[in-house]
Amino acid sequence: MTTNFKLAILATALIVSCGTKNQNEIDQLSKSKETLEKNVEMYSTVWERVVEERNTGIIDTSFFDPNVIVITQEGNIEGIEAFRDFYNNYLTGFSDAQFKVLDCFGQGDRLVKHWQFIGTHDGDFFGIPATNQKIDLKGTTLVTMKNGRVYSEEDFFDNYSLLTQLGIIKQ
Repeated sequence: MTTNFKLAILATALIVSCGTKNQNEIDQLSKSKETLEKNVEMYSTVWERVVEERNTGIIDTSFFDPNVIVITQEGNIEGIEAFRDFYNNYLTGFSDAQFKVLDCFGQGDRLVKHWQFIGTHDGDFFGIPATNQKIDLKGTTLVTMKNGRVYSEEDFFDNYSLLTQLGIIKQ
């Protein structure tokens, strides 16, 4: 065999092997997509239920890892009870709270949730007494899933806008 012929065979083999996915890779991609779709559906439904039903009891080990974490600038909040207590501030602070997941997408076990929270501040909210001001707040949450359950969350929203809407900061 000539060198050119050997190179042609080698090049053809490389092109064919690089362009072809084996069945195992295809199955893994399909399973990953299916897992992601289940995670997004469960996650969106659970949070909308918590606010709609005003029931933080839904935050349990069926949907959340026992060691679930809220990542905050003041320090992490860890465990189901602490996690539930943290988010209960939104229900006690806003008796007419409305929560909507505007979009939720991700890759693997990581999700990004774009949300909207609307309500009248008529109760204690993280130590802020009722101002009776209406708020309309949008934000995003980075989520890590573990074995089909929420493992961690980190919320991002405009604190200046929130405090202005509450009347704490004057424009």
